[in-house]
Amino acid sequence: MTAPGRRSSTFTRLLRHGFTDASAAERRLDSPELALVRDDPVLLEALGATADPDLALDGLVRLLEAQPAPAARRELLDTVIAAKPLRDRLLGVLGASAALGEHLARHAGDWQALVTYEPRDLHPGVEEFERGLAGADDPVALRVAYRRCLLSIAARDVCGTTGIAETAAELADLATATLRAALRIAGEEAPEDAARCRLAVIAMGKCGGHELNYVSDVDVIFVGESAEEGGDETEALRAATRLAARMMRICSETTVEGSIWPVDANLRPEGRNGPLVRTLSSHLAYYQRWAKTWEFQALLKARPVAGDAELGAAYVEALSPLVWQAAERDNFVADVQKMRRRVVANIPVAEVERELKLGPGGLRDVEFAVQLLQLVHGRADPSLRSGTTLDALQALAAGGYVGRADAGRLDEAYRFLRFMEHRIQLYRLRRTHLLPEDDAGLRRLGRSLGLRADPVAELTREWKRHTGVVRRLHEKLFYRPLLDAVAQLAPGEARLSTEAARERLVALGYADPAAALRHLEALASGVTRKAAIQRTLLPVLLGWFADSADPDAGLLNFRKVSDALGKTPWYLRLLRDEGAAAENLARVLSAGRLAPDLLMRAPEAVALLGDGGGGLGPRGRAQLEQEILAAVGRAESAEQGVTAARGVRRRELFRTAAADIIGSYGTEAQPAETDQGPLVDQVGGAVSDLTAATLAGTLRAVVRGGWGDTLPTRFAVIGMGRFGGHELGYGSDADVLFVHEPREGADEREAADAANRVVAEMRRLLQLPSADPPLLIDAGLRPEGKSGPLVRTLTSYAAYYRRWSLVWESQALLRAEPVAGDEELGRRFVELADPLRYPAAGLDEDAVREIRRLKARMESERLPRGADPKLHTKLGPGGLSDVEWTVQLLQMRHGAEVAGLRTTRTRQALAAARTAGLVTEEDAAVLDEAWVLATRVRNAVMLVRGRAGDTFPTEPRELAAVGRYLGYGPGHVGDMLDAYRRTARRARTVMETLFYGT
Repeated sequence: MTAPGRRSSTFTRLLRHGFTDASAAERRLDSPELALVRDDPVLLEALGATADPDLALDGLVRLLEAQPAPAARRELLDTVIAAKPLRDRLLGVLGASAALGEHLARHAGDWQALVTYEPRDLHPGVEEFERGLAGADDPVALRVAYRRCLLSIAARDVCGTTGIAETAAELADLATATLRAALRIAGEEAPEDAARCRLAVIAMGKCGGHELNYVSDVDVIFVGESAEEGGDETEALRAATRLAARMMRICSETTVEGSIWPVDANLRPEGRNGPLVRTLSSHLAYYQRWAKTWEFQALLKARPVAGDAELGAAYVEALSPLVWQAAERDNFVADVQKMRRRVVANIPVAEVERELKLGPGGLRDVEFAVQLLQLVHGRADPSLRSGTTLDALQALAAGGYVGRADAGRLDEAYRFLRFMEHRIQLYRLRRTHLLPEDDAGLRRLGRSLGLRADPVAELTREWKRHTGVVRRLHEKLFYRPLLDAVAQLAPGEARLSTEAARERLVALGYADPAAALRHLEALASGVTRKAAIQRTLLPVLLGWFADSADPDAGLLNFRKVSDALGKTPWYLRLLRDEGAAAENLARVLSAGRLAPDLLMRAPEAVALLGDGGGGLGPRGRAQLEQEILAAVGRAESAEQGVTAARGVRRRELFRTAAADIIGSYGTEAQPAETDQGPLVDQVGGAVSDLTAATLAGTLRAVVRGGWGDTLPTRFAVIGMGRFGGHELGYGSDADVLFVHEPREGADEREAADAANRVVAEMRRLLQLPSADPPLLIDAGLRPEGKSGPLVRTLTSYAAYYRRWSLVWESQALLRAEPVAGDEELGRRFVELADPLRYPAAGLDEDAVREIRRLKARMESERLPRGADPKLHTKLGPGGLSDVEWTVQLLQMRHGAEVAGLRTTRTRQALAAARTAGLVTEEDAAVLDEAWVLATRVRNAVMLVRGRAGDTFPTEPRELAAVGRYLGYGPGHVGDMLDAYRRTARRARTVMETLFYGT
């Protein structure tokens, strides 16, 4: 009978030693197997030191129960109590791994493998593991022997005898021995195949890199040759393929003892679609002609491990030179970074925050960063050619390719994350990289890492700290040494050589690395606070510049802006402290010429890019007009007033361009817009509103300067073309009509003279040479074209349209909308235009034929000589003209009866035609897509080149920049052009049906 208080005393002791279910633990201690040692303080202390005391005690009881006789049970207990090395090893494994506990319960004598404690047992290699597997002659025996060897590795690991790097190396060596044993068994099962071929097994991935996990796919590549010189190669490859496939099954198949691990050969040339075994010459031909960047990256870790050693060595010798030439490939860095982003994007959303390996700040970030640097600098420096991540990181730091402090922090974070990964996998011997969701799992994991006070909270805190370090450093690792190469370093600190810095910049896509280094030196050298902040910012900025089509321009423009604003107290503080500002600036400065040119003329507009700079959203016409009119009101002359208006226009053009670029490129916090229609509408609306407000301000300035507050005639500006349609691009002229109406009692000649003087002065002031871009006014759509008067009265317009108007002039009026001046006069002009553009009876056949004739003539006569029609966004097949004329024909035919068609905006009118059943959903979508894409291309050309254009640039960097704006990554301009042609071709087909009726 239990003495009073005995239970509560033992219960308390068990809780104090870390048991979570003290009642169950008491029952296990009361079992016959442990009766003699239940109160032994040595046993309780040892159990309490494990990751999971409850699990360790349960495993110990099961192991004792599995012993074949009382004497064997007594021997095990006596050894556990008396021999501390065995006690720590055995209980440590039982408390960390339920799977190995189950193995011991099935194979009750395997605990003896943990008894010996000699120096040779501390760091076994392939030979020792081969001896441990030597007696295994079939897949089941191989699994048992494998687990026995794994038991010893785990014991050294959980006791701290080996560190993470040594444990990973031992696991790789055990995998090597296992592959050799499996190949031996396969050869014994098929001796004829083994005799017919030479087969080499090349380890890849973590096995090849000597840094394997407890449970991981073992990546391999097979190389085969005929066993005899001049033998039948085809037969030899068939035999080698059968051997390789059997070897894979021996390791992967599930038996009564489970499986070992999957053998994965998908890193071979052509992946799953390629032959399992190739000859060396076939491998070499593939990598020389077809291999992608990531395949060379994978070869970093290639290591022959089994089979024909001579053939394996020949494979590595033949392919190694190709690995170190990979950094010379076009878009090398971009390809590697894109692959990393793709990996992150494929993680299920629910698992991202628990993903140790692939998530942001995880193991793969460190490995990708290290491999990227190895590939860039390993060609010139053989010391960097290690397949082991931590060894490579140490070599990079020793050579000055990575800062020592950064390398030290990454090394610490990587080791911690690998410890977590190992302990998570060791528990069930399952392949996982996910942090446990339950508190029990987190507690066991925390305790296994030595966190005992509050394991769950401490583990979470340490994990977040280390992933945060990796997140901050993994990209900076590539860029920071570029600054150290031009900065003053502490004594003894290794420096990236000028040649190494040049190599890195070339790999990043810089065409002039020498100039880039000069810019970095100018920005970051010195001991001033400004230089210190620049050294903090530039590593990240260089990465964003490298993500553009023209990194050189991005860095040069950043230097110019920094030189202009360097003495202002807010500039660097804005970039450092406001998360969005630095990335937004980097995108804007490297996307082309227009936005940087606008910014250089007034660099203080950088403030718009910050979180608190008023934002990049477009401002409405009323708000813009209010600001411009106020500035004009403060000016002392018309010229000063228009200068102020043009200054506002320049700033707002920059705001619009910046928002467009950032929305198109995307940022780390906000991916690029997938639906490009809203971006097109935003740009068109913003530039049109800005142009209208500028004209309103200019009109006010001119009237005040020449006539005071009142002009002798009412005066209105009517927007036409893209202006009236709210579809202006960055380089568009302002198509307008001018209309006036003499005030009551005013002399008509004097009124007309005043109106013409206003127009002339507005055009002059808006084109004066200045730091601000000019605004060109085009009145070519007026009655009689260039031969007619610039300004007419409303009565004159009415008379002309009544008597002389041609069908194209009625079509032009579809876009007419008042934009500035007398609102009442503008409204009356619209009332005059409505019956002409939306005729009550629609269009007769003669008018339709005339419109079609004009369109066909325009296609044949106006296309520039030498231009590729299929890529001309305005006049080419499926371009803007095709879509707009199709929509406008529908408006003139049906506008009188369909209210939705009575709009100046192309996309709105097309949507109304679809709603009214005049166009099918599918045809409307095709036309809309083509119009949006053509408009985006024109906007992109202006942003990139700084001047308007209707076709794609021919200069490679400019073409690539247009591609980046449109969402095409490096090396994909061909895809962009193909997509444009395809979109335009579909639109032309629809247009010919709807417009020409064919």
